[in-house]
Amino acid sequence: MKEEIRNTIKDDIDGIKEILNSNELFPIEYLDHMISDYFDNPQSEEIWFTYIQDNKVLGFGYCVPEKMTEGTCNLLLIAVRKDYQGKGAGKKMMNYIEHLLQSMSKRILIVETSSDDQFVLTREFYKKLDYHHEATIREFWSPGEDKIVFWKKLS
Repeated sequence: MKEEIRNTIKDDIDGIKEILNSNELFPIEYLDHMISDYFDNPQSEEIWFTYIQDNKVLGFGYCVPEKMTEGTCNLLLIAVRKDYQGKGAGKKMMNYIEHLLQSMSKRILIVETSSDDQFVLTREFYKKLDYHHEATIREFWSPGEDKIVFWKKLS
């Protein structure tokens, strides 16, 4: 089994779209616009990374620096193919982005999720990785669905 986590390349897009479809995170039509600055702007500070196993895209993530902060980043998206969830890929990708950000002298990583019941495992995942529940923004996503913000100091 050969695996790697690396910067996303254009050849990964079809695999990323498969993950989006399987997880129903958001419509795949949004992806091309979301990732365009990363591919088209050499000055972009966006970080897109892909988890590959045996030449197959199994996961990906998207992280950005928070504007007007000193070394704070926000992991806006991390996803693993549904049929590979619970097998360690998510933890490996989190370790990857944390170490990458540390090497860039970043201080803090924020992750956000939903209070919806379908995200119980997501919230537990972040807690297991020593992220702290820092804030709840009530009814952020929709009436009755809060935004849950987790925080971790990178050391």
